[in-house]
Amino acid sequence: MKIATWNVNSIRTRLEHVLNWLQANPVDMLCVQETKVIDADFPRSPFTDLGYHLYISGQKSYNGVALISRTPLEDVTAGFTPILGESLVSELDAQKRVITGVLDGIRIVNLYVPNGSEVGSEKYVYKLRWLQVLHEYLEALCLKDSNPPKILVCGDFNIALEDRDIHNPKGREKHIMASDHERAALQTVLDLGFADAFRKFTADGGHFSWWDYRSGSFQRNSGWRIDHHYLTPALYERAIACSIDVAPRQLEKPSDHAPVTVELEVAL
Repeated sequence: MKIATWNVNSIRTRLEHVLNWLQANPVDMLCVQETKVIDADFPRSPFTDLGYHLYISGQKSYNGVALISRTPLEDVTAGFTPILGESLVSELDAQKRVITGVLDGIRIVNLYVPNGSEVGSEKYVYKLRWLQVLHEYLEALCLKDSNPPKILVCGDFNIALEDRDIHNPKGREKHIMASDHERAALQTVLDLGFADAFRKFTADGGHFSWWDYRSGSFQRNSGWRIDHHYLTPALYERAIACSIDVAPRQLEKPSDHAPVTVELEVAL
């Protein structure tokens, strides 16, 4: 089973790129972020014509997540609220950043974590609060699902968890996506029992999934690894590969992110 995550930075702008990639890489599920389109305007037919099933949660111009699956999913919900209730979630679900569904007994959670703008800003405080609620959400899913839980959490986390995930970590403690509070908040989430699939196979630095559009960052490989697959132990044992495909980043007018794919051994 192959599951990919890709921040496409507008599904309509990058539609041809995504369709071509799916035909060359027929994954079982593609989890996309930053679709930037309301549900009614999502380009459905190009995907259904390829045999995919769509589950989407979008908004105009910003955010938006979707699950694009080869086979129908079970127990699909969008946002934190269906699991945690409105009182705890409050206004956080106004931004469409969370969608989950079950594929062949595996719960897949697709996330677009807030960027946070800059350390200390209101958006930064929002990001840290969002991550606290994410912890509650995933904890509830672990209790809700099978024992042991089989959960894959993927998406654009907007956090480089370690210095080896950044091309130049100097001064990173003052930089959004790498500050101590962000890293600690994400680590608290992972402490629920999630492990990084990419790091199971690749220990060295220099492997990135996002490059700024400015200053020739991609050409110089001045990137960050902020797109992740995190797995519960039952799935981590079954992971047999995890890779970043930089080819779509080389295209004309690409997304600033590259797709990341994890391959799981199918249980007998």
